[in-house]
Amino acid sequence: MNIVVCAKVIPAGSVTIEIDPNTKCMARKGVAHELDPAAASALEEGLRIVEKHGGEVKVVTMGIGDVTTGIRNALAMGANSAVHILDDALAGSDTLATAKALAAAIRKDSFDLVLCAAESSDSYSGIVPGQLACLLGIVPLTFAKEITVEGKRITIKRQSESGYDVVEAELPALVAVASGINEPRYPQLKGIMAAKKKEIKQCKVGDLGLKPEEVGSAGAREKVLSIGRPPARQAGKIVTDAGDGGKQIADFLIELKAI
Repeated sequence: MNIVVCAKVIPAGSVTIEIDPNTKCMARKGVAHELDPAAASALEEGLRIVEKHGGEVKVVTMGIGDVTTGIRNALAMGANSAVHILDDALAGSDTLATAKALAAAIRKDSFDLVLCAAESSDSYSGIVPGQLACLLGIVPLTFAKEITVEGKRITIKRQSESGYDVVEAELPALVAVASGINEPRYPQLKGIMAAKKKEIKQCKVGDLGLKPEEVGSAGAREKVLSIGRPPARQAGKIVTDAGDGGKQIADFLIELKAI
């Protein structure tokens, strides 16, 4: 089974996120990066499926040169190879442009299953999985809390407000995993050493058959018009209980139309 994992690499949790006032995009250059914990869960599912059924896991990611550390981490976990879409033309890409680039890279080779996080831990759009499935022409199975593969059929338990729904589909398919689906493994020394020898294939927009105007800020259908800090919170109301504290609180809640 050939599994592709869309493994986003994001600024490390220790990094204070900054927004570039000129591009109005997250500042990513020159900061420490790590494999997105949400993407690590998707990779863990792929590795478990391959360990049970055989096959290979390929990681596909899009980002600047600084993300190599996160890619190596994915390889150290057990992924067989990686594709890094690296091109300045991708700067300013919105979700659709991102999905176009990922889909073009995935279509380069045959695949049975595409795995990704339901949403990334840095932008939380939650849109890319659906767009990616549409561009690839395959079925999207979303918010998976459990995945089972039997032959050419895949079954997931889809998280819902009241529990979960059982959803089935024929492969190839795309599965977006929900948070908490598993506990990703830690890379062992053997895996870390092996990762140094594994291939990270770099490709540009042109290599994927895409035109520069289809991606990046030039091809973005959505744009950030302005950025700013939220207004300062007003001081709360202090209730001094002189025997009528309960009434003061009740009056306050009535004023807020909470009761």
